[in-house]
Amino acid sequence: MNIGDKIPEILGIDSAGKEVRSSDFEGKALIVYFYPKDNTPGCTAEACSLRDFNGELEAKGYVTIGISKDSVASHQKFAEKYSLPFVLLSDPTTEVNQSFGVWQKKRMAGREYMGTVRTTFVTDAQHVITHIITKVDTKRAGEQLLEVLGC
Repeated sequence: MNIGDKIPEILGIDSAGKEVRSSDFEGKALIVYFYPKDNTPGCTAEACSLRDFNGELEAKGYVTIGISKDSVASHQKFAEKYSLPFVLLSDPTTEVNQSFGVWQKKRMAGREYMGTVRTTFVTDAQHVITHIITKVDTKRAGEQLLEVLGC
């Protein structure tokens, strides 16, 4: 996905097991952030930073959505543990990760594997991408977004 592209319709599965679509957020600007795994240090730091700045982002008209391939149950525990006020969507098949282009070959400790590349997409109210953050500062993710948005 690139700036100027409209995001895909299907976004993932919510805590009730319902498929969530971008059209469910009609007329709302979105922050869609992809992260590798619940309860890992970087992903926890990112989620908590977004939590801490969620009020400011909402005041600017943005709805935040987190997506990873973790299960719905994992997301529920993660959201409860850290009091996350935004929706976390499950993408167990990685179909949504692939449609956004964030399911890529990664390397760690000399081995290659497929995984989610931490990326944040910002859309306007028509769900057209206006900003893409590929170098996410996990500890400052909320502040970083506000800076990118010029707030």
